[in-house]
Amino acid sequence: MIRRLLIANRGEIAIRVARSAAALGIETVAVYTGDDETSLHIKHADNARRLPKAGVLGYLDADALISIARDTDCDAVHPGYGLLSERADFAAACANANLIFVGPDAKTLELQGDKMSARALAEQAGVPVLKGSGLLAGEADLQAFFDAHEAAPIIIKAVNGGGGRGMRIVRRAEEINVAFAEARDEALSAFGDDKLYAERFLESVRHIEVQIIGDGQSVTHLWERDCSVQRRHQKVIELAPAPNLSEATRQGLLDAAVAIGRACD
Repeated sequence: MIRRLLIANRGEIAIRVARSAAALGIETVAVYTGDDETSLHIKHADNARRLPKAGVLGYLDADALISIARDTDCDAVHPGYGLLSERADFAAACANANLIFVGPDAKTLELQGDKMSARALAEQAGVPVLKGSGLLAGEADLQAFFDAHEAAPIIIKAVNGGGGRGMRIVRRAEEINVAFAEARDEALSAFGDDKLYAERFLESVRHIEVQIIGDGQSVTHLWERDCSVQRRHQKVIELAPAPNLSEATRQGLLDAAVAIGRACD
């Protein structure tokens, strides 16, 4: 049983984790940067420690987070979402420090936290994916991928990212240089990692997700949700179940999600 938990995040998600932990009788330690010292999440934890770096880089400082967890006698770390939550190296570092990482293990995150690895896993599981590039070393690689798809729209994505950050749509060749630079800088700022790849971008489609749950032996789904209402690639409204979805399409999505879950145990 977890006795004391370090919450390696901030804001709304840190408050949710602190409330849930309190309901379970688990003590919590919050972290904050100098520019977040008046943030509300600090007041919801039993203890709080300041991170050495400022801004988002403070919350990406894995060594500092693990050091604080040890200093405050925590036995677990909850990464929340975003930031380090999908980083396999952070999960592995927690395990090496004898800290429970509240989330998937490092092996699973290596497969799913990295979008290129996740694409490869989906293909191995027989799940169709959009055409994508390899790792983009520079604008020339992006230009080649754009040209290979007959100048159809493409989207640049951060390899190790989420939440709509590090993404740019390219519809014309003259947009490539600026889009690449902006996506790279945003990915580095948000995730501490500027690796990018590109995919074919489809106009006027819906964004539908499937939630899955597994225990290492079996996997099932918790149905789907429509996340198409977005602003800057970030979800604003989610609808469940997804409206106006044919049963054949729904079942195909559910089956694909479960297949991916099984493929990574």
